[in-house]
Amino acid sequence: MDESALIALAGPVPVTKPSGRLAGKVCLVTGCASGIGRATALRMAQEGAAAVVIGGRRQALGEKAAEELRAAGTDGLFVPADVTQEAGAERLVMTAVERFGRLDAAFNNAGYQERRAALAEQTDAVYARVFDTNVRALFYSLRHEIPALVASGGGAIVNNTSVSGVRNPNSGLSLYSASKAAAVSLTRSAAMEYAARGVRINAVAPGRVVTDMMLASGVGDMRQVAAGLPLRRMGHPEEIAAAVCWLLSDEASYVIGHVLCADGGLLAA
Repeated sequence: MDESALIALAGPVPVTKPSGRLAGKVCLVTGCASGIGRATALRMAQEGAAAVVIGGRRQALGEKAAEELRAAGTDGLFVPADVTQEAGAERLVMTAVERFGRLDAAFNNAGYQERRAALAEQTDAVYARVFDTNVRALFYSLRHEIPALVASGGGAIVNNTSVSGVRNPNSGLSLYSASKAAAVSLTRSAAMEYAARGVRINAVAPGRVVTDMMLASGVGDMRQVAAGLPLRRMGHPEEIAAAVCWLLSDEASYVIGHVLCADGGLLAA
C-alpha cells in the first residue's frame, strides 16, 4: 500500500484549535524530519513556542522542517544530530541552551521499528539498531535534557513509546515491543526521580498512525487493521502531536510518569 492510500485510511485530519499552551517556551524535538516528530514541532509553533529546536540525521528534511517552523512564527532551528551517539544528544541540548538561554520542554521522538519477522529470524544488527534508537538514544537524550531543564527552573519531557510497549498487539515485532517496554519503564523511573526537582516526565504511546514507519512495518492488511479499531480508522501524526503538546504544557501540571495511549481505542478493545 502506498502512502496516499494509507493516509486515506485515517480520513480527514481533525481540526483542533491551538490555545497558546506553550507560549514563550523553548522546545526541543528529536527525530523531527517526518511523521509525528515533524507534526509535533509544527504544533509547538502553533501553540506559541518561542523557539523549537529540532534534531535528526536527515539534514535536507530537517532544514525544510525548520523553514516551516519559521513560517509558522517561531524561531525554528535544525541541528544535525544522531542521538544514538551521546555527542549528538549533547550537541542538540547544548545548542538549544546556548542559542536561547534555556530549555523548557522536550519531545524524544527518535525511533526505529524492524521489519516484521519471527524473533529467531532477527539478526544482531537489527537488535542493535532497534535498541540503540529506542532505548540508548532515549537514555542519552534524558541524561542531557534533565540537567538543562533543572537549570531552567523546571520543565517537561515527553517520550514517544508505543502501544506495543504496553501490550504487544502484533507478532513479528518482538524487538520493537521489548525496546518500547524498556522506554516505558525508563520514563516512569526518571519521572519518579526528578518530579521533586520540577521536571515532569511522561510518555505518549501511539497506536496505528499513518507514518513512514507504519508503512514500512509490513504489518498485515492495513485496511483490515483500520477496520478493526474502535474508531474504524487510523490516526494522524497531528493527533499525536496535540496530545504531546498538552502533556508538555502547564495544563498537565499534575501528570507525572503517565503513559498516554493515543491509539483510537486499540488497547481498550
